[in-house]
Amino acid sequence: MSVDRLMIKRDVPYQIYDVDVLSATDEELKELSAEMGLILALDEMKVIVDYFKKEGRNPTDIELQALGQAWSEHCCYKSSKNILKEFVFAIDHPDVLSRGDAGVMVFDDDYGYALRIESHNHPSAIEPYGGAATGIGGILRDVICMGAQPIGLVDPLCFGPIDTEKELPQGIKHPKYLTNGVVSGIRDYGNRMGIPTVSGGFFFDEKYTGNCLVNVGCLGIVKRDELAVNYAGGPGEVMILFGGNTGRDGIHGVTFASADLTSTSDEDSRGAVQLGDPITKEPTLHACLEVNKAGLITGMKDLGGGGLSCVIGEMALDAGCGADVDLEKVPLKEAGLAPWEIWVSESQERMMVTCKEENVEKILQIFEMWDVPATVVARTTDQPRTRIFWEGQPIFDMDLEFLTGGPVYNRPYVLPKVSTKANEKFPELPANNEVILKLLSDLNVASKEWAIRQYDHEVRAGTILRPMVGKMNMTGPGDATVLMPVQGRWKGLAAAVGCNPWFCEEDPYKGGMGCIDEACRNIIAVGARPHAFTDCLNFGNPEKPERLGEFREAVRGLGEICKKLKMPIPSGNVSLYNEAPGGIHILPTPMILGTGLIDDVRKAVSADFKEEGNLVFVVGKTLDEMAGSLLFRKFGGVEGDVPAVDVDNLIAPHGQDARSYGQVSGQSMPRLFRRRTRSGSLRDVHLRRHRSRYRPQGDGIPRDREETVLREQHQVDRRGQARERGRIPRDPR
Repeated sequence: MSVDRLMIKRDVPYQIYDVDVLSATDEELKELSAEMGLILALDEMKVIVDYFKKEGRNPTDIELQALGQAWSEHCCYKSSKNILKEFVFAIDHPDVLSRGDAGVMVFDDDYGYALRIESHNHPSAIEPYGGAATGIGGILRDVICMGAQPIGLVDPLCFGPIDTEKELPQGIKHPKYLTNGVVSGIRDYGNRMGIPTVSGGFFFDEKYTGNCLVNVGCLGIVKRDELAVNYAGGPGEVMILFGGNTGRDGIHGVTFASADLTSTSDEDSRGAVQLGDPITKEPTLHACLEVNKAGLITGMKDLGGGGLSCVIGEMALDAGCGADVDLEKVPLKEAGLAPWEIWVSESQERMMVTCKEENVEKILQIFEMWDVPATVVARTTDQPRTRIFWEGQPIFDMDLEFLTGGPVYNRPYVLPKVSTKANEKFPELPANNEVILKLLSDLNVASKEWAIRQYDHEVRAGTILRPMVGKMNMTGPGDATVLMPVQGRWKGLAAAVGCNPWFCEEDPYKGGMGCIDEACRNIIAVGARPHAFTDCLNFGNPEKPERLGEFREAVRGLGEICKKLKMPIPSGNVSLYNEAPGGIHILPTPMILGTGLIDDVRKAVSADFKEEGNLVFVVGKTLDEMAGSLLFRKFGGVEGDVPAVDVDNLIAPHGQDARSYGQVSGQSMPRLFRRRTRSGSLRDVHLRRHRSRYRPQGDGIPRDREETVLREQHQVDRRGQARERGRIPRDPR
């Protein structure tokens, strides 16, 4: 590279360079950032130069690489943190037990449940099978490091149309190839780990063609007195690295995720895609839970984005201490890795625990019993600095506050122009039959059973309501999955996805609120009470004011509805720079995973018709709000009103509190529930009929736009329609 003059190799038998940033010009600093894969702006490079001026020396290459990881958008949320603080972070709830790598909420007096969702978008666009598989591996680690046993996986996915025949630009893979690879990666990793995949979704649109979205979530269960923390206990502790070995796979993963995809990303960044190994992960999971249950560790954290460069500093800083690292002790997949490669590698299946000196041998024995490699690599100190040594020689010495703090920006934004009724143009529609067939055959409505059936839904024997419900060979998608996390206890945990990127495109504020509303309705539909959310916020380049404006408005919508519902978002993820070569950005896509509690899983309600003669009701008002609807998208409608969320009605329908609304099914009232879907009542009735062999009588669903109907329990009882109400339909298999 042309900045070779800045790289000064030390006279040692391993690869370590001093980098002369103190004499570098602005152009050389920019080139250095690009050539080293730091992806840092000139102003950020100048801040680094000022720091090392105060230190009285030049940095080493490993120090610069560490800053590139820690200051990436993916790690420090420098463009989104202030917006999240304004609208989301302040939402509190007494049931929040932890806001660590995964959020943890109260389940009952003895247990908590963990929830987290995150993205693996860019790696999946390059190598769909590996990218998706390692996404599952990463989200499992987030839950495991809370001391929780994973009990369910979730996989909402966004792709371009898989039937497209358009010629794709250089560097963009066909959506069908991506879809098949991603589904296969999720299937193989989850099934081999023995964790059921219980919920998810598919969203198809042209704007995802160049940048697919692979969002993965995980739920876990943990005894409240075994809840782990993700930081050390203080100075004088030992840091043990365990799990997989470290290699060159996954180098610069977080910086790759913090920039737009380009036409050459496949060639330039393939090394940033990690290589998953569920066979190593499975015993690692058991070993983690065992050392935690035995009370031998003070903290536990997974090696995700940034690898060792982030996990050691974060575990030490959060404990108010520092760390000394013997880097040559890290087990490697291959010889010859430079120190900086070892430090920033994101090789999979690796985790870190901290412990007191007297517990080291006991921990190592447990890992050996599970055949999991484990090595002491560092110790915490009373100085808030990270120091790295290679065979006793110092190669890294930095203040942890500076290293892990990272810049935080208030970037300029432009509020989006939202769709309005004044500009609405209703499409000219063909005959009703043609309209119905086209809507039902749309990729976003048609059956996804081909993918869903590849996942194991029932391993671990805790799945009460599965993703597919109804009679055998006639099943269709349910609204939410219900799990029984603790064997022998009837209390259940419901999980459901909420997302409508087309509403968010027309009006990000209303769309963001609608995602929470959809997750709530899905959960209520199975008889559970909405309890908490975790979000994965997928948006475009935040350095473009229009894209950041979309992000801000969507987050404002999420925050406002959650505050009114008094329900927290204890964990989440932000994925920015989701733009294809040429600057084509994705739809604004806040992906919500909602959870709910149900006191007795035996009273959960599925969505299929149970018997001939069941009555069908619409609950809620149907208004003239067509913007973003499938009908408008399919037949050329323009603008209109985006469906707004009536938060007061969601909170207190008919005078009830939203948190108790799900109890109507506990009173054995309905034979089924189903929330309205992306194509409205049309698809709902079609699916219920298909799943049950019964068809509705008369005209089906009432069409009155203003009147809402909800029969009280005694009215339904008098009709004799509710024998053994709320019972889970038996699966004849």
